[in-house]
Amino acid sequence: MTKHYDFAVVGGDQRQVYMVNELIARGYTVIYYGRPDERITPKASEADSLVQALAGSYIILCPVPFTRNKTSIATLEEFTDGGVDYLLSNLKPSHTLFAGNIPAYAADYCTHEGIAYNDLMRRDDVAILNAISTAEGAVAEAIIRSDINLHQSNCLVTGFGRCARVLAKKLGGLDARVTVAARSRDARLSAQAYGYDAVSFEQLEEQLNRFDYIFNTIPAVILGADQIKKLNPQVTIIDIASAPGGIDFEAAKKLHINAVLCPGLPGRYAPQTSGIILADAIENILKTKTEKAV
Repeated sequence: MTKHYDFAVVGGDQRQVYMVNELIARGYTVIYYGRPDERITPKASEADSLVQALAGSYIILCPVPFTRNKTSIATLEEFTDGGVDYLLSNLKPSHTLFAGNIPAYAADYCTHEGIAYNDLMRRDDVAILNAISTAEGAVAEAIIRSDINLHQSNCLVTGFGRCARVLAKKLGGLDARVTVAARSRDARLSAQAYGYDAVSFEQLEEQLNRFDYIFNTIPAVILGADQIKKLNPQVTIIDIASAPGGIDFEAAKKLHINAVLCPGLPGRYAPQTSGIILADAIENILKTKTEKAV
């Protein structure tokens, strides 16, 4: 007889390690697959296969992001049973799926098959707190990869969404001179209200060579080959947008520009905090659904 667990955790990074431990500490039972780690409490059970994990619980906790390459569950790229399609085909209407940045095709499949799903990155509480870890990680990457101080440096932040707003504030707190480039006039006015310089992308073309650091948050190409040629050769570019990012990395490499795509920063720089944030969100969602059902 298959033992039943409160949660099945599939794939993921160090965030899932801490999430498993946090859920166990809260009194839940957990089976996990695809993330062996000596830091996972022995009170959690390890599945031998994805199918075993799915059979072990009705609540399936997948990574944030759900997939990086649109075909495999994040960090299960090397597993023969780690494909997104394979997971979806083994889900049943009795399952509830949790993940972050669930692609449209997976959401559509779940809707069609009557499988409940929750995209954690569409929740303000998760997205806002995740932005803090992302911003801190971006600052850490910038410090590691550059030979100059952030203090009094000229920093460009592209976009002014959640991550960009938090990042700009962190940079300002380090006494950097922050400029925000945004498409919409409202976003530029908001940036100015926060005390930053703000430019349109048309205006940015004339200013590209003055920046010591560029932090991109826009998941579309905003620095192509033509723009890369105009950059300060000593600039450091930290791209925190979803893959493939917003930088022409091939052009940057040819010109020896220091540019790097930095996915999964919360999992690298604040996995414990991020894992607890995810555990809180999942628990709150399930409690709310239970209360509504009563």
